[in-house]
Amino acid sequence: MATTSAPEAAVGTHDTFPINGTDYIEFFVGNARQSSMFYRAAFGFQLIGYRGPETGVRDRASYLLQQDKIRMVLTSPLGPDGFIAEHVRKHGDGVRDLAFWVDDARDAWTKAVERGATSVQEPQVHTDEHGEVVIAAIATYGDTIHSIVERRNYHGLFLPGFVPVSSQFQSSPIGLKYVDHCVGNVELGRMNEWVSFYERVLGFHNLLTFDDKDISTEYSALMSKVMSNGNGRIKFPINEPASGKKKSQIEEYLDFYGGPGVQHIAVATDDIISTVSALQARGVEFLRTPTTYYLELQDRVGAIDEPLEELERLGILVDRDDEGYLLQIFTRPVQDRPTLFFEIIQRKGAKGFGKGNFKALFESIEREQELRGNL
Repeated sequence: MATTSAPEAAVGTHDTFPINGTDYIEFFVGNARQSSMFYRAAFGFQLIGYRGPETGVRDRASYLLQQDKIRMVLTSPLGPDGFIAEHVRKHGDGVRDLAFWVDDARDAWTKAVERGATSVQEPQVHTDEHGEVVIAAIATYGDTIHSIVERRNYHGLFLPGFVPVSSQFQSSPIGLKYVDHCVGNVELGRMNEWVSFYERVLGFHNLLTFDDKDISTEYSALMSKVMSNGNGRIKFPINEPASGKKKSQIEEYLDFYGGPGVQHIAVATDDIISTVSALQARGVEFLRTPTTYYLELQDRVGAIDEPLEELERLGILVDRDDEGYLLQIFTRPVQDRPTLFFEIIQRKGAKGFGKGNFKALFESIEREQELRGNL
């Protein structure tokens, strides 16, 4: 039974603490300098900050990238030992931290721990000449964490320890605006456990539910529940595999990532045709959609503003709900392990996640799996 609206159980829920939005996303990667160049050249991010040996940090190097409201931190270990090196060895390049921006980190951390969160870091105060930032952290699925960041008394670049940097290479932005949602993959039978975690610990509600009847093909299936905070600025779909004839994309991810983790990051744009055209021109590869998808597209979604031939040329998908429509497209994995990828999404009123596109999307993923010999 698929649910297309908030379940009754969500009525009356409220956030454990206010979250203003996504503060940053930190990736642990094998070579942060080179990853920085990739995201700048291909995705249009600007390099604005750095932390490493030259700034007094001895165990890691971190590059701060920004585009509009999106901040990404790329961090590499400087040696073979320690938790950063172990994370990269086990997972490859992947997301370590989905950080929350809050007004009171001490209060938020205390309430989360009281409600059953596992503490990764008690509130710590970091200072420099620009003020102070308070940071705490709690654990979520796999080796992923949520840092809780309070920066109301800070007027510097990003965090103490980071210094401004510039580069002779300046890539032009491509219209990426903010993080729309982040999707996590967990093991079979554990989706509801993490749904309960976000409900119990953070006061999130189950915005949407999709079962294996909604997200399935001839060969594989998955189940998903979308968790959201009260203001809707944080949305975390959580996937688990379901029984199918062959290995699902979630199982492939878990095998290659070495456990649960962030499967993809959806970033919003106001002009998906322009953004995707720029990404393709810069070498970003996307999952391809069969031309048959577009034959009945307008019958399914009705009138849209964008030229159908342009959507077909670029492989952009369209879906409609009661409040409008959305356009979306998914990259291939951005590293050799078939794990993390990105979604580009433009919302024109729609609040959903492209339910009508699931079959076409997962058939595209299965074609990729088959090429890799992992279906």
